[in-house]
Amino acid sequence: MTDHNNFDVIIIGGSYAGLSAAMALGRSLRNVLIIDSGKPCNRQTPHSHNFITQDGENPKVIAEKAKTQVLSYNTVKFHNDLAVSGKKSGTGFEITTQTGSLCTAKKLVFATGVIDVMPDIEGFSACWGIGVIHCPYCHGYEVKNERTGILANGYFALHYAQLVRNLTRHLTVFTNGKADFTQEQADKFARHNIPLIEKEIASFDHENGKIRQIVFKDHSTFALQALYARPAFEQHCKIPEMLGCELTEQGLIKTDMFQKTSIANVFACGDNTSPMRSVAYAVGAGNIAGAMVNNEMTAEEF
Repeated sequence: MTDHNNFDVIIIGGSYAGLSAAMALGRSLRNVLIIDSGKPCNRQTPHSHNFITQDGENPKVIAEKAKTQVLSYNTVKFHNDLAVSGKKSGTGFEITTQTGSLCTAKKLVFATGVIDVMPDIEGFSACWGIGVIHCPYCHGYEVKNERTGILANGYFALHYAQLVRNLTRHLTVFTNGKADFTQEQADKFARHNIPLIEKEIASFDHENGKIRQIVFKDHSTFALQALYARPAFEQHCKIPEMLGCELTEQGLIKTDMFQKTSIANVFACGDNTSPMRSVAYAVGAGNIAGAMVNNEMTAEEF
């Protein structure tokens, strides 16, 4: 890529949401650059589910097929790099990458996802997306009726228990320290015979990411086949904040129903905007973002 490139739209993030937005724009003959560093948050996950026509497929296979289809539109370009800074310019925005490339565009789409912040538990990272899962809709069916745990406290533990109990009755909540429940919440766990274990966790005993047992700091163990968890997260890309995009209380990029951020001509879609983290959602949100960016451009030009 040359040192300076002008585009109609720069899409930062080239996974499901970004590629979906690019397809809508490419089909509208927009000059588009996708910048992607190749580190999707689900890169350890072996199978993607709950996405019609692609149920059970490897996430990387879906992304590669999407990329091939999107790049068949010759106005769409793909650059393997990391966008590190951005600023407003006279005609739009300037984006600078890690390798020093400078690109400009009238409009931006951030499909940059989030980074999961792993808890300090040995084996958690290795199991993430394999034996430690976040979404009952994406992965719950495959571990139905198995010995299943929930690593959470307070409201999130209750919410997971409500969802997961429909998939297995072999359910245990691990709070990794003192439980923090209201009496009403504790009564619900008791009523449904869901044990609460407050022991601190030392590690996960696993084989290639598949959990065999939890090892507690007191050296006792608990055998499991699956564990639901919701680790903390942060934005994968800081450029939206640099540009002044408003975030929600949860740390997500705030958008309207058309994927517009609080900054004019800046859109966002996918995991960086919503807790509904799934391939299907990302594709849908990207499709809306691409269509809305093109709609704005046609209105401005007509």
